[in-house]
Parts: sequence; C-alpha cells; structure tokens
Amino acid sequence: MRIPEVLAPAGDEECLDAALRYGADAVYLGSTEFGMRASAARFDEEKLTRAVQKAHAAGARLYLTCNTVPHHEELKRLPAFLQMADRVGVDALIISDLGVFSMARRLLPDMELHVSTQAGVVNEESAKLFASMGAKRVVLAREMTLEEIRILRENTPPELEIEVFVHGAMCMSVSGRCLLSHYMTGRDANQGACAQPCRWKYALMEEKRPGQYFPVEETADGSYILNAKDLCLLGELPRLIEAGVTSLKIEGRAKSSYYVAAVTNAYRMAVDAYLEHPEGFVVPEWLMGEVRKVSHRCYSTGFLYGIPDQYPENAGYLRSYDVVGVVDDCKDGILYVTQKNKFSCGETVELLMPKRPPESFEVTKLLDESGVSLESACHPMMKLSIPCPIACPPGSYLRRKVSAFDTN
Repeated sequence: MRIPEVLAPAGDEECLDAALRYGADAVYLGSTEFGMRASAARFDEEKLTRAVQKAHAAGARLYLTCNTVPHHEELKRLPAFLQMADRVGVDALIISDLGVFSMARRLLPDMELHVSTQAGVVNEESAKLFASMGAKRVVLAREMTLEEIRILRENTPPELEIEVFVHGAMCMSVSGRCLLSHYMTGRDANQGACAQPCRWKYALMEEKRPGQYFPVEETADGSYILNAKDLCLLGELPRLIEAGVTSLKIEGRAKSSYYVAAVTNAYRMAVDAYLEHPEGFVVPEWLMGEVRKVSHRCYSTGFLYGIPDQYPENAGYLRSYDVVGVVDDCKDGILYVTQKNKFSCGETVELLMPKRPPESFEVTKLLDESGVSLESACHPMMKLSIPCPIACPPGSYLRRKVSAFDTN
C-alpha cells in the first residue's frame, strides 16, 4: 500500500508555516497570477523562493497552481511565469488548460505536471490520456463516487498518482468550471476571481407580477438552491486509502492559518493512526470533532456515495470556537502569547498542538508585556504571558468554546 500524502493549502506565509508545522507532506499555493484564487495570490518570486526553501527544509513538497484558463493576452506572459516557477524550484505545477499543459511540457521538460480538478477527469480513459502526455498526477473531479475512484485506479498506470479532494468548500458547477460569477458580476471564476453567487439566496418572479418574489421552496427563509455543503471525508479515509488514492487534498487557500493548522492536524493524525493499525480502523471521534472546531458550513461526504445531500438551509458558517491567541514561546510553565480575540481570567481555554490531542486549562493569570496583571486581554496583537501546566511548541493555538450548538 502506498502511503498517502496529506496535501494542505497555503494562501499566505502564515498559512504555509501552519501547514508545515502541523504535518503536511506537501503544500499547494498560488503566485501573483494564473491561479484559481485571485484573493490568495500572495507569493511573488521572492516569497515563492522563500516558500520553496521552507517546504524543502521541512521535508515537504511545494506545488504551484497554474490552473486558470488564460486568454490570448495572458498567454503572452505565461512563458516567463513558467520559467520563474522552474527557477525557484517548485516541485510541480497544477494545470487545467491543455494549451498551458503543452507549453509547460515543451518549455520545462523535467517539471512534474499535475492535472487540476478543473480538467474534469472522471474516467480512466481521460486519466490515461493525460498520463501519455506526461502528467505525473491527476486531481480527480469532485463528482466521482468511491467506486468510480477505485475503478479508475485499477485501470490506470500504477505510476500515475491520484489526488482527491477530501475537505473544504464545494462548488455547484462541474469541477469548478463556472460561468455564473462572470455573467452576473463581471468577475471571472475561471480567472480566480469568483464572487460566489452560488451562495446567494434566490427567488422566482413571474413576468406579469414584477416586484413579487416567490421562494423556490416554501420556507420562511427562502431557498439557497445553488449553495453546497462543505466536504468532509475524514471518516472515509480508510476506504479512500484502500481505493488507492495517492494524495488527500484539503481545500482552503482563502482560509485562515488556524483552519489550515486544525484541519491538516486532523488528517495527519488520522492517516498516521490508520497506517499504524489499518485493520478495522475507525477515525476516533475526538479527531472528527477537530474539524468541527473550525468555521465551516454543514458537512457532507459530497458525491462519494452517489447523489449528495448538498443543499444547506442558508449560506452561513458554523463556528463553535474562537482563536484567542497564538503561542510564541513556552518556558518554565509560562506561555508567551500573541492575543487574537478577547478572553479573560477564569475562562477555560484549549491548546491545539501539532500531532497531539488538544488539552484544556483554566486561565488563572494574565500579564501584559510589562508584567502588569490583567483581568481581560482586550486588544488584538497584545503580547501576554500566561501560567500554563502544559508544555507546548511555538505555533500552538489557544482557542475558546463560544457556543454549545451541534456543528455537523
């Protein structure tokens, strides 16, 4: 059995650090153009060089997105972009457009190429064709069932790697190839600028009754007919690994570093636990709880078992925990923390730490940088010291429960 890769997103350098610290085998990110997350286009050549160095120093690989569908004017800039990627030493390019794939293969014959999920690969013939063109990996479309994934793996060259999205936001269009945003707002989703109109609430209006809006379904809150639940396949990891999936991909290049840390940690620990005792393995409930402690929409298993239960009641997020601080250092029973949200003496907080179950403790004392005792930490980015009985590494997160509702 091939050991699966845990692949984490990095929208900025803080997220990159979190992914590497919390156990990612590989990270994927975008540079300043040609990536499907324009809002996360943070890595210019200097930052990308530093990111590659960090990833390699941590024993991880780094994949660069080049998965937009470029028009003629953009195509002129592509050779320089590809050469830059080669120059800084990225481990692979993620590509969806056939012309871009052809140019990359021609200009960078030694570069590893991954076929993006936007290419819509759902069968073994497509996968074999890309392999014959020089693809090292295909990122499968999210519309595939577990059985289809297994069949594709059995009928493709063993050296072709198979990557599957296992966690994060889902798109209502086929494999992300959407025209709705461009049509309605002028922001082209296929250029990385999606306005997410699928998350909006819609109603019907009859031609001869202008101004009268009718919900698509008869509910008090209207209907979010294009909206999708978030994907969570953490509990399905044994079946995905046994089906031959090479890489387990977490969506979220627009998400926070805490999201990256918590979700990467959960999948890392689940994979490691499975590999240690695969027979009859069930993901522990506390690990399932970890992915509910990040901001998320209702979870589903997507298309893994057929037509999904995909439509939530609204576009809102569920959030039961707030991050209140990030640990800068831990010495002699004292945490040195940068504050993120208000918290107070007497509250119980929980530590999220790499490759360990979370642990809780009560805040008995708060001191500012000058050693002055505080009742509450009220100002973001304050430097605090807190007595703590738990030894933890820098980069651990302090979080606090904020509600008791069920976060499915």
